[in-house]
Amino acid sequence: MAKLYFYYSAMNAGKTTHLLQSSHNYRERGMQTLILSSSIDDRYGQGVVKSRIGIKSPSILFNVDKDLYELVKQHNNVNCVLVDEAQFLTKAQVYQLTDIVDKLNIPVLAYGLRTDFQGELFEGSQYLLAWADELCELKTICHTGKKATMVIRIDEQGRAITGGAQIQIGGNERYVSVSRAEYKRIFHGQGSIKPSQISLPLDD
Repeated sequence: MAKLYFYYSAMNAGKTTHLLQSSHNYRERGMQTLILSSSIDDRYGQGVVKSRIGIKSPSILFNVDKDLYELVKQHNNVNCVLVDEAQFLTKAQVYQLTDIVDKLNIPVLAYGLRTDFQGELFEGSQYLLAWADELCELKTICHTGKKATMVIRIDEQGRAITGGAQIQIGGNERYVSVSRAEYKRIFHGQGSIKPSQISLPLDD
């Protein structure tokens, strides 16, 4: 029975690595996967999903106007759909993912951030949390040693940026994953953080 899975975390928890490993596992068994990625994130080039440890795979780009259900229907013999940066999905596109599962009986594995730099849900994440069959947290650790659950946007001096557009593409030079307590401290101007203080995966 196909299901919609939402794998969520703060940054630097290995979401893309997990996605690529899942795709590899299917392909190793002779099955076909379809990797979808948002056209918003072009850090590694258009149509490429790449993890921080260097592994990568071609992907099919989608924008906010793309009907993902119709896109998947155009491909034959798909055994699994994997979505990178799923926080950038629209409400309508998350609904389309549920149709891929319910009408086409194809499992969908969506990977993304839960909240933005202001602690607010992304639209895609909001509806994945509401509609997914399975919610799976990928854990990472704050430089304080606590579990990191929040993402903070920083400037060149490591101070929190508290305003601006929700979506602004960047990596470790701009975003750091921190615990809730550390997020509140830095967000309210009670300290700064070095970009080098990135988060590390936390074993279950």
